[in-house]
Amino acid sequence: MTAPLIQLRNVTKIYGTGEAAVAALAGIDLEIADGEFVAVMGPSGSGKSTAMNILGCLDTPTSGTYFFRGADVGALSRDQRALLRRYYIGFVFQGYNLLKRTTAAENLELPLVYRGVAKAERRAKARHALEQVGLADRGGHTAAELSGGQQQRVAIARALVTDPLVMFADEPTGNLDTAKSHDIMALLKSLNETRGLTIVLVTHEEDIAKYAKRQVRFIDGRIASDTGMVRINPPLEGGSKFAERSEANSGEGS
Repeated sequence: MTAPLIQLRNVTKIYGTGEAAVAALAGIDLEIADGEFVAVMGPSGSGKSTAMNILGCLDTPTSGTYFFRGADVGALSRDQRALLRRYYIGFVFQGYNLLKRTTAAENLELPLVYRGVAKAERRAKARHALEQVGLADRGGHTAAELSGGQQQRVAIARALVTDPLVMFADEPTGNLDTAKSHDIMALLKSLNETRGLTIVLVTHEEDIAKYAKRQVRFIDGRIASDTGMVRINPPLEGGSKFAERSEANSGEGS
């Protein structure tokens, strides 16, 4: 039996207490298979960003269970969750989050520095990642010297350079014009189709969501619809381990 890459079981997230309590998530069940391209949609306050933060191990649920490759994320220590993020998850944000006075290549090398990768290997991986996003000739330019679309491509390359199992993209086209937005989405679609990279995209734009093979729509902390869902088997009893890449570094922090 094949476990889903990602599985949420009756996940809730409550902010505040007593009469002031607000349920950002009100019991979510969600499965995402390896290689899927999923758009998570919904209006402001629908719970989509809260769900993304939990999936990316940036937040924890109030109740319920999150499985990543069959492993119960809630049972992991803080350091183990940090290793999960470092070795298995790539992030792309609306604001790029690049160091403006640092070159594109150096921005890509930074997460590899945290892994202890040697300089020559870091540079080779950075060059390869820039080639994948069509910026092989921009590695020596600082982020401030690049256009918004180019900066987002660098941000995508930074997520790719660590060879993640899943990329979480939070409104990646939010700061771009229409033409550049569609260029970025075409790139993400290509990475999904050619590399088999699992992508979870948060967006409120219908035309952007259409690039994904599956659309999950949130309303009032619940999943209102789920189109194109891939049927997969539940995780094996006891779960599978995620830490093959990182066992030797089990003492590292975030």
